[in-house]
Amino acid sequence: MFKKETSPNSDIESVISFTYPKLYTGKEWYVGFYAFDPVRGKMRRKRIKINFIEKVADRRKYAQGLMRRLIVKLDNGWNPWIEAESSKAYHTINEAIDHYKRYIDKLYADNILRRDTHISYISYANNIDVWNKSIQVAYTYIYQFDRTFVQKFLEHIYIERDNSAQTRDNYLRWMRMFSSFLVEHGYLKTRPTDAFRMLGKRAIKKKRTVIAENDMIRLRDYLLKTNKHYLLACYVLHYCFIRPKEMSKIQLKHISIKNQSIFIPDTNSKNKKDAVVTLSAKVLHLMIELDVFSSDQECYLFSTNFKPGLKKRADKMFRDYWLLNIRKELKFPDSYKFYSLKDTGITNMLKTHDRITVRDQARHASILETDKYTPHDLMLANDLIKNYAGVL
Repeated sequence: MFKKETSPNSDIESVISFTYPKLYTGKEWYVGFYAFDPVRGKMRRKRIKINFIEKVADRRKYAQGLMRRLIVKLDNGWNPWIEAESSKAYHTINEAIDHYKRYIDKLYADNILRRDTHISYISYANNIDVWNKSIQVAYTYIYQFDRTFVQKFLEHIYIERDNSAQTRDNYLRWMRMFSSFLVEHGYLKTRPTDAFRMLGKRAIKKKRTVIAENDMIRLRDYLLKTNKHYLLACYVLHYCFIRPKEMSKIQLKHISIKNQSIFIPDTNSKNKKDAVVTLSAKVLHLMIELDVFSSDQECYLFSTNFKPGLKKRADKMFRDYWLLNIRKELKFPDSYKFYSLKDTGITNMLKTHDRITVRDQARHASILETDKYTPHDLMLANDLIKNYAGVL
């Protein structure tokens, strides 16, 4: 079949030849058709394999849908060989994901991505792959990563798995980055995620609260009797505002008794900047009482059983102990989390110290971030304005 198309914006006539797609069965099932290859100057057969679909009935159903889509594209002037010059649309989803993982690995190797970010991105990609393989008719080619694909996957995350709005938004945020990668590397021409919006902060309720003073006292008294090393971990988070991931990387060589400080190297910090955090006397005295400085300087402050050791442990150990021991024994509400100790520490320090001091100790990027923790009872009216009266 020959189709003649004349562009209204050009005197050049282009002749595009093709045959309509057919389903071919046998040992290998595929949808095949011929299209003129302008580079080679002849017709070439295009084959799209569909053996990946196990059931014959599903295979025929998929083939019918695929042929309908191809016919529409061919009738509108699409040419698979011209498309191939600028796109990798018929590469498989697995090939595209593998390419993405190699790219992410390189970013991590070049210290552009943090380890946690690298792990997170790889996990998102793996979850997409697992979900795709679990559905009745799996998507094969990367061009099928379209609006429908994104919609179904987000519904799987938010509705079928009953995850939070924040988890759903996190997946959409990652899929936007993945879509940009696909466009930049020629797999797609547009980002299918652009049609979707974040549910936003209104749908994401904060499930972490500050800890009441009487509960802080109960926590301290309980740990003084049962686990002083975990109490030290609570002190470091509450008084030094060092994040759990950063806490798990503290080595004794980072602690200065003389300067009464803890050094956070850029490789360990969230913002990739060196920082020095003040070590309050209360925290330092507990360290001395626990004799942590008798260990090798290369030891991590919090290793097995929260004691100094050469084995680095994941920060998950802090949350696990809180969940399985602290919350259970003290009957704390779900809103009391290990990280609540930092929120509580910042909030309480703002009652006795100026905002600049608290900002620097918390390593906030701006005073606006620190102000989020300001207790309502400190939000007082300005005395200089109380009796102000203008000419009006």
